[in-house]
Amino acid sequence: MTVYPAPLTPGSTVRVVTPSLSLPFVVDGTTGDYLAQLATRRLNKLGLTVTFGEHVNESDEFFTSEVQSRVRDIHAAFADPEVDGIMSVIGGFNSNELLPFLDYDLIAANPKFLCGHSDVTALQNALYARTGLVTYSGPHWSTFGMRDHSELTRQSFANAAFTTEPIVWEASPWYTDDDWYVEQDNRPTLETTGWWPIREGRATGTAVGSNLSIFTLLHGTDYIPDLDGAVLFAEVTMNSDITEFRRRLMSVIQQPGGEGIRAVVIGRFQTGSGVTREELESTIDSIPLLEGIPVVANVDFGHTNPLLTFPVGGDVELNVAQNETTICFPRELYDR
Repeated sequence: MTVYPAPLTPGSTVRVVTPSLSLPFVVDGTTGDYLAQLATRRLNKLGLTVTFGEHVNESDEFFTSEVQSRVRDIHAAFADPEVDGIMSVIGGFNSNELLPFLDYDLIAANPKFLCGHSDVTALQNALYARTGLVTYSGPHWSTFGMRDHSELTRQSFANAAFTTEPIVWEASPWYTDDDWYVEQDNRPTLETTGWWPIREGRATGTAVGSNLSIFTLLHGTDYIPDLDGAVLFAEVTMNSDITEFRRRLMSVIQQPGGEGIRAVVIGRFQTGSGVTREELESTIDSIPLLEGIPVVANVDFGHTNPLLTFPVGGDVELNVAQNETTICFPRELYDR
């Protein structure tokens, strides 16, 4: 059964936890202090009280902490009746380590708004697979510390977090792709040609995925959501070129139920990946298992900015066409 969490309201409390990297990874020096203060201040302006998990400052040589420390903070956030929402500090590399140790009955009994992206993909899809809880792929707490060019990202988060209305995505005319958390000055915006309709068509289904490299870590486990009837959201970092993207995409399609994937929505590739539209179109055209389903790319989610928010486990409707592509998340289950 699909369960949408109650939306946040002015006065809600959000607990910041560390499914992957710890708080010291972000709060390091003057730049980190400024980022942290700005992130919390902006969430406060939305009417949210921000608290932090007990173990967020634990950090080893890999800027992460013991599994049980991270698990305890997640359990405490779901169990605490004063906490309405949960956000990750940032991504990382190891949230999948937590999955065997989570109390899914506790989480199912206390459904709450949870938001993050990147490595948090493993946690989000596992929660949906094991409990039916819809979570939100969107900004981390630290993302709110982006000083410039973050308005669309923050507005998309607010639309998803504070309402039960349909989420309707619109393409941004620009994007940024830089290490903003290191250098907040001199951040130019880059032009974009909008979303790329690789293969036309209409589809409805359940939104799953996001970071493709992390999603594939769930293969062969009890934590991968049902792919039959899914719309796969797929994005990668600059470390994945077109061949690596293709391999990981194929690994998802070949999973049980993969033949029932109804559409693929591909996030914008980072400049450092070197992936071009021509390469991507050739890749999609050469994969027989993708024949007959809509595919759209260069969409505003992943590791560039703006980062649009969407419900993992929620319904999605899309129409991919050369003249206009629409992506909408109706969230009708709120009314059932």
